[in-house]
Amino acid sequence: MSKSKFNTINIAVGLIPFLMLVFPFFEIANRATPIIFGLPFSFFWVIVWIVITFVALVVLYRLDPDQDEEEDV
Repeated sequence: MSKSKFNTINIAVGLIPFLMLVFPFFEIANRATPIIFGLPFSFFWVIVWIVITFVALVVLYRLDPDQDEEEDV
Protein backbone atom coordinates (compact mmCIF):
# COMPACT_ATOMS: atom_id res chain seq x y z
CA MET A 1 0.00 0.00 0.00
CA SER A 2 1.39 3.41 -0.91
CA LYS A 3 2.10 5.94 1.78
CA SER A 4 -0.35 8.52 0.37
CA LYS A 5 -3.18 5.98 0.24
CA PHE A 6 -2.37 4.89 3.80
CA ASN A 7 -2.44 8.51 4.98
CA THR A 8 -5.83 9.05 3.31
CA ILE A 9 -7.26 5.95 5.01
CA ASN A 10 -5.75 7.02 8.33
CA ILE A 11 -7.38 10.45 8.10
CA ALA A 12 -10.75 8.91 7.19
CA VAL A 13 -10.57 6.47 10.10
CA GLY A 14 -9.91 9.37 12.44
CA LEU A 15 -12.53 11.65 10.95
CA ILE A 16 -15.51 9.30 10.63
CA PRO A 17 -15.80 8.46 14.36
CA PHE A 18 -15.35 12.13 15.20
CA LEU A 19 -18.23 13.06 12.90
CA MET A 20 -20.44 10.34 14.36
CA LEU A 21 -19.96 11.80 17.85
CA VAL A 22 -20.76 15.45 17.07
CA PHE A 23 -23.84 17.29 15.87
CA PRO A 24 -25.74 16.58 13.60
CA PHE A 25 -24.85 12.88 13.39
CA PHE A 26 -25.09 12.37 17.15
CA GLU A 27 -28.78 13.24 16.87
CA ILE A 28 -29.26 9.74 15.40
CA ALA A 29 -28.41 8.29 18.81
CA ASN A 30 -29.55 11.06 21.11
CA ARG A 31 -32.28 8.98 22.73
CA ALA A 32 -32.65 7.43 26.15
CA THR A 33 -35.45 4.96 25.47
CA PRO A 34 -33.64 1.83 24.28
CA ILE A 35 -31.54 0.51 27.15
CA ILE A 36 -28.58 -1.61 25.98
CA PHE A 37 -26.42 -3.33 28.62
CA GLY A 38 -28.04 -1.08 31.22
CA LEU A 39 -26.98 2.11 29.41
CA PRO A 40 -29.12 4.66 27.57
CA PHE A 41 -28.65 4.40 23.82
CA SER A 42 -26.66 7.66 23.64
CA PHE A 43 -24.01 6.33 26.08
CA PHE A 44 -23.91 3.03 24.22
CA TRP A 45 -23.43 4.93 20.92
CA VAL A 46 -20.38 6.77 22.28
CA ILE A 47 -18.84 3.59 23.72
CA VAL A 48 -19.36 1.68 20.46
CA TRP A 49 -17.65 4.40 18.44
CA ILE A 50 -14.72 4.50 20.86
CA VAL A 51 -14.29 0.73 20.46
CA ILE A 52 -14.64 0.94 16.66
CA THR A 53 -12.00 3.68 16.55
CA PHE A 54 -9.62 1.66 18.72
CA VAL A 55 -9.96 -1.46 16.58
CA ALA A 56 -9.55 0.51 13.35
CA LEU A 57 -6.41 2.23 14.63
CA VAL A 58 -4.90 -1.09 15.73
CA VAL A 59 -5.53 -2.50 12.25
CA LEU A 60 -3.98 0.59 10.66
CA TYR A 61 -0.96 0.28 12.94
CA ARG A 62 -0.45 -3.28 11.72
CA LEU A 63 -0.78 -2.17 8.07
CA ASP A 64 1.53 0.85 8.44
CA PRO A 65 4.06 0.78 5.57
CA ASP A 66 6.64 2.65 7.69
CA GLN A 67 6.46 0.15 10.55
CA ASP A 68 9.01 -2.20 8.91
CA GLU A 69 11.49 0.62 8.39
CA GLU A 70 11.44 1.58 12.08
CA GLU A 71 12.11 -2.00 13.21
CA ASP A 72 15.25 -2.28 11.03
CA VAL A 73 16.95 0.75 12.60
